[in-house]
Amino acid sequence: MTDRDVLLAERAAMCDSFERFGPDAPTLCEGWTAADLAAHLVVREHDPRAMPGIILGGKAGAYTEKLMAQEKAKGFAAMVARLRAGPPKLMMLGPGARLNVNENFIHHEDLRRANGEGPRPTDPALDDVIWSGLAFAGKMSARAVKDAGLELIDPVGHRRRTIRKGAPTVTISGSAGELTLFLSGRKDAAIVQFDGDPEAIARVRDAKFGV
Repeated sequence: MTDRDVLLAERAAMCDSFERFGPDAPTLCEGWTAADLAAHLVVREHDPRAMPGIILGGKAGAYTEKLMAQEKAKGFAAMVARLRAGPPKLMMLGPGARLNVNENFIHHEDLRRANGEGPRPTDPALDDVIWSGLAFAGKMSARAVKDAGLELIDPVGHRRRTIRKGAPTVTISGSAGELTLFLSGRKDAAIVQFDGDPEAIARVRDAKFGV
């Protein structure tokens, strides 16, 4: 499967979950329902004016919320249908496809985990794309860690990656998806194990990951 194939498959599964849980379902994104999450995804992909607010928050964030409200006013079914049609073509090419697999996976899990569902069965093609995304996203997240090295181990895929050099080194083990959830700030939902110096592990657990 190509990255584009993986993206479209994950997108379809996410839309199925939106329809299954409905617009008022909770998510792991604090204060957001499924309808809010769908609106976020739509404006992120289709309205460049939303991006400053997504990244910076503040006054720009207030404008992004206005754009999201406009999408929500069109109805939950319309938003899901727009998502099901797929992202813009540029987001399905090269690195864009891989980046959007991660984005869709994380938000799909935001919906699933908040509604009592656990990890999905292993999908090697999805895991490969998510693991490759950790090469960059993991290192960016690791900047939040102080006074410790950080190594990721995926026992399912039999692979490891150092995302922060330093001593003492903390090892986080889990599937590619669980590691991605942890490093994106979904610490309570991610199923991972730690190994290393207890004080260093505490610093990693306390680090502020994600946006």
